[in-house]
Amino acid sequence: MNIVLHDYWRSSASYRVRICLNLKGVAYETVAVNLLAGNQASEANRRINPQGFVPTLVVDGRPLTQSLAIIDWLDANFPDPPMVDKDPFVRSGQLARALAVAADIHPLNNLRVLKRLETQFGANQAARDEWYRHWVAEGLSALEQMAGDGPFLGGDSPDIADVCLVPQLANARRFAIPLDDFPKLCAAEAASLALPPVQAAMPERVKPA
Repeated sequence: MNIVLHDYWRSSASYRVRICLNLKGVAYETVAVNLLAGNQASEANRRINPQGFVPTLVVDGRPLTQSLAIIDWLDANFPDPPMVDKDPFVRSGQLARALAVAADIHPLNNLRVLKRLETQFGANQAARDEWYRHWVAEGLSALEQMAGDGPFLGGDSPDIADVCLVPQLANARRFAIPLDDFPKLCAAEAASLALPPVQAAMPERVKPA
């Protein structure tokens, strides 16, 4: 099976997929798509990802898009360790926590939204940063209440929600968002970052030279 990940080193969604691939021990190649240079909108990228996004996971020539859908495919084909539980109630909780990040926090703060705030509404950098911090803090406050007793968000092992949490907290720190009010989230992040496969997926480890 030939697996190629089209990603950008600082993309949160790409980071999620890298973590999952590494946790499952899946071998893959990487094709860099530079978001700052606008490569995501290129004809070549849109051929495999009609939305013009990253990541795209190309498996034997077949493209898979959307990070959570990619993780679902990986879980179906590489089930160990599982990212979602077979128990419907446990699975629902895992997906709810993952979507609190992937559906509620991240979309409001990705690059295209921040650029739109500037081009359509004239938001300067300070206004864009305040927008970012507001939605991240609101989302993390809810997720803190949704977190379990640890060490990971849902219990004794990382799941799909932890895969989403680690990139989100990395971004929060980039924007100087205080995290003191989120001890459960920080503890779950620390538990994940103690794992070598997660460390290997970190942006600074995969940034092109």
